[in-house]
Amino acid sequence: MADQVFPTKGNLLNIQKSLALAKLGYELLDKKRNILIRELMTMVDAAKSLRGTIDNTYIKAYSALQMANIARGVIENVANAVPVENTLSVTYRSVMGCELPKISIDEKKPVLNYGLQYTDSNVDMAYICFEYAKYISVTLAEVENSIYRLTNSIRKTQTRANALQNIVIPRYESIVRFISSSLEEKEREEFSRMKVIKAQKLKKKKYAIKKKENFL
Repeated sequence: MADQVFPTKGNLLNIQKSLALAKLGYELLDKKRNILIRELMTMVDAAKSLRGTIDNTYIKAYSALQMANIARGVIENVANAVPVENTLSVTYRSVMGCELPKISIDEKKPVLNYGLQYTDSNVDMAYICFEYAKYISVTLAEVENSIYRLTNSIRKTQTRANALQNIVIPRYESIVRFISSSLEEKEREEFSRMKVIKAQKLKKKKYAIKKKENFL
């Protein structure tokens, strides 16, 4: 690309400005990447803890459901009496331009929406366990979605930073070296030319003086 740039001081100044902007852009992308990575590490630690919790929670919940089915038969009618959860809401927070979800759900004490005549404590335990599993699932969904978004944002940031570091900045530096060396060469040529002109003028002046002296 250096061969396509005419070596002038104006072009040199423009390329130097572009080079400075590219270096600044790389520094900003590097800072953004580090912040996103720190946020990701926090989320990964939270996800590990939640995955262990949610596994145990669902094991306990399905065990309670199995006990309820054994004690009262298939409790499908009881399950149908439980209302559908409709208090879920999603908002977003920005971390260095990466939109991370914040999922919230109304946490309230479990309310039994089924009759007590055909149920017992086993059914109540299954209901309470699945209520708790619901809240854990919401939290894990928020964390895992944030991890996915952060991972994509880090990958894009890394790609842009690599492009600046390995392609754009070296290219601009190469152009700056090319223009600088060309201008230096032109300055040397101009200096040599001026010396020759000066020497010729001095020679002509001496010749004129000598000719005048001979005439006198």
